[in-house]
Amino acid sequence: MFTVFRWLLRIFTGVVALAGLAMLGSYYFLSRSLPDYEEDFALPGLTAPVEVVRNNDNVPHIFGQSDRDVFFALGFVHAQDRLWQMTMLRRTAQGRLSEIFGTRTEKIDELLRRYDLYTLASQSVAVQDASTQEALTAYAEGVNAWIAQVNEGARGRGAPEFFLFSPEIAAWQPADSLAILKLMALQLSGKIGDEVLRARMSMLLPGARLADILPDDPGQPVATLPDYASIAPGARPALKSAGLATRDPLSPFLPRGFTGASNAWAAAPGRSAAGGSLLASDPHLGFTAPTLWYLARLELTTGGVIGGTLPGVPAVMVGRSDALGWGLTTAYLDDQDLMLEEVNPDNPEEYRTPDGWKRFETRKSILQVKDASPKTLVLRWTDNGPVLPGSHYDLDSVVPPGHVAALSWTALNGQDTSMTAAIRLMKAQTTAEAMAAGELMIAPAQNLMLADRNGIALQVIGRMPLRDARHETQGRMPAPGWKPENRWQGFLPYADNPRFTNPASGILGNTNNKTVDLPFPRHFSHDWGDTQRIQRWLTLMKTREVHTRESFIEAQLDTVSPTARTLLPLIGADLWFTGEAAPDGTPDRLRQEALELLAKWNGEMNEHLPEPLIYQAWMRALQDRLIRDEIGPMADGFTAIEPLFLERVYRNVDGAGLWCDVIQSAPVETCTDLARIALDEALLDLSERFGRQVESWRWGDVHQAAQDHPVLGEVAFVKWFVNIRQSTSGDDHTLMRGRTKGSGPNPWLNVHGAGYRGVYDFADPDSSVFITSTGQSGHPLSRHYDNLGERWRRGEYIPMTLDPALARAAAVGIMTLTPPEASE
Repeated sequence: MFTVFRWLLRIFTGVVALAGLAMLGSYYFLSRSLPDYEEDFALPGLTAPVEVVRNNDNVPHIFGQSDRDVFFALGFVHAQDRLWQMTMLRRTAQGRLSEIFGTRTEKIDELLRRYDLYTLASQSVAVQDASTQEALTAYAEGVNAWIAQVNEGARGRGAPEFFLFSPEIAAWQPADSLAILKLMALQLSGKIGDEVLRARMSMLLPGARLADILPDDPGQPVATLPDYASIAPGARPALKSAGLATRDPLSPFLPRGFTGASNAWAAAPGRSAAGGSLLASDPHLGFTAPTLWYLARLELTTGGVIGGTLPGVPAVMVGRSDALGWGLTTAYLDDQDLMLEEVNPDNPEEYRTPDGWKRFETRKSILQVKDASPKTLVLRWTDNGPVLPGSHYDLDSVVPPGHVAALSWTALNGQDTSMTAAIRLMKAQTTAEAMAAGELMIAPAQNLMLADRNGIALQVIGRMPLRDARHETQGRMPAPGWKPENRWQGFLPYADNPRFTNPASGILGNTNNKTVDLPFPRHFSHDWGDTQRIQRWLTLMKTREVHTRESFIEAQLDTVSPTARTLLPLIGADLWFTGEAAPDGTPDRLRQEALELLAKWNGEMNEHLPEPLIYQAWMRALQDRLIRDEIGPMADGFTAIEPLFLERVYRNVDGAGLWCDVIQSAPVETCTDLARIALDEALLDLSERFGRQVESWRWGDVHQAAQDHPVLGEVAFVKWFVNIRQSTSGDDHTLMRGRTKGSGPNPWLNVHGAGYRGVYDFADPDSSVFITSTGQSGHPLSRHYDNLGERWRRGEYIPMTLDPALARAAAVGIMTLTPPEASE
């Protein structure tokens, strides 16, 4: 027996030793791709030495003798820290994910191939101005210089992920950077989904009830439109769920409500306590690990510039120079229209036009799929744009038999000068120069918030479609593409883009709210991204005569929900303090405890409180009860709280109180009945999840920022090392926005918010600050993978200095890049 025990012990010890050796070996190979920030390089393609000083937070400060060399170095450091992320963005834009992920990403690749973004990006290289072409070429050479170092120097294949997938890395091309910009335009444009949803809902609901569930921004007249069935006879009413309950993290196609958000505001010198302009900017995107933002400082011939860059793109997209600061918010321009194209019943290769039948423009594309046979796609275009498959965007539910859907979209342009606009903006010295640079922006449409030493401005950039006043659906739903009045008539001149400069109030701001209120066809947009946050922002701006950097930071981090403050008194009006104290342990007692807490709550969505969780769970349960019996599975598409809908119902606007009656039951339910039932249902669910002690419930336990690795984040064991989860305050409608997922086992997961925050003070520019939500490195073994994340969660910032001496203080590394001949 003792002998058996000894052998078992030896076997166990051997297994542990082998596991330890395997872990050490894995760590050794994986860590080989960690760059040494003190290492110097002799690199062909440089014209003179470049110094890269990485400060203590790994923000590279790049000093070169020419702009060309600075862009070369930016490409080099981007590749050092984010090579896997860059190649994934490129693969996504090219529609080549399936080459490494197999059938999982076939549908994603198919749709991206039909958009043909990469071909359009390749065509657009030639139309950039000379300095932008030079920047793109130099940047690509810098990326390729690091790839060469990886290939020649046993540097762990450049990133740990390459050990699991193809280690081959294609050379970077200028078109790759333009394709990533187009990919960003795709993620920030959501009008396709809005049109399909409105069409489907119009076939289920009468006009007044459609205006309840899909309301316009208050104050904007509701357009009277025909029922969609009269526009597209034969379209099939949809009874299936609207939208996707789950989304592949590799997909760039975002569900409704996730296609763009952000905050930006500015104060003129007269409204600043220190006498210099102020600007705050926090663009919102889907959370990933690492974040999409990469902080960098470039010393250009026009001066230093620092801020947030996108890996793969040679420009500071948001940031400041000594003279100018700029931020971006999604403009919600109506820049996409779905067109119904009638297919010739006698020849499926033709479609109807105003002048008769015309052949589709067709091209074949081979989709390579790992571990499966290649798939041949036939890409078809019409005069209105690419033909989209019915399997995407729920198009098969709104496209009648004998028709296909084509997309008109500003980004589908092979003469796209948006990169030139970004480079010129980065070099601008005044708000006027920056606004002039914006004329070259094609897509995505953005609100450009500006501040220089003398004033402030807000300029909408991005090309605006010109529509015919006779358009059948006013661009709100798919329309017959063969009718001339439904086709785009060109584009409006840049002078028509909304612009606001140095207002008398001295304050400008945007939270994706409505910026203009003009009648169709100069309407700008029917659907806006915010009706709630703007109310809180107005309150905070009005409470001070003058503002400071600190007051702008306070507003940026504000977590008070104006939505909760509005809805709770309205919906719970007949529930507060009613009846005697109920016995302990009963549903009535649980309801009374919850209502007592909510009655004393100020609407602050603080991560440490139970009230935000009770409020969110109640409103979700109530909204679902209100709409599900009317629209059935379509209710699955309304995953977020719709405050305008709930307010219309409980104020009985235009008879909206009818939603409270459950049509499938004999009794007539009141809105108070539904409010009480929904609250009890929500509390039962929460007590099953977290126990019956209401005071112990905590919003931050469920509202965690899910900054997950899009590839490895779902792999068992590995996910604990690559995913970054943090308890956070805020919600969908607070200025410190944390958009809830809305589906799955934890619908309150925070999945979309400010991956970058910056506040710029031109009274003392070097006191400006910024932060990102993870860290600079994309390598999970680097201490810079998540080192900024905890400070971001706590609402802290790091200095945004252009002072070289401060950058060198406590630097994590100083790297010199030299031409080969200079190193000899």
